[in-house]
Amino acid sequence: MEHCNREENKAQCNCTYPCSRKGRCCDCLAYHRRNRELPACYFPDDVEKGYDRSVDNFIKIYRERGVCWN
Repeated sequence: MEHCNREENKAQCNCTYPCSRKGRCCDCLAYHRRNRELPACYFPDDVEKGYDRSVDNFIKIYRERGVCWN
């Protein structure tokens, strides 16, 4: 298994949902991919807090705000 710098990842993670995957980006991405979602880091902070991680929501926000939103 590759080394994962969990503490460094946590410092950059904007996810507000309490879960065991925080800081384990590979696990987080795999989890959301199985659920046809994107992880919190793909969303602006104000949108992330709503927990709608759907691809449709991502596309909506991207169209409204463009690529840079933070």
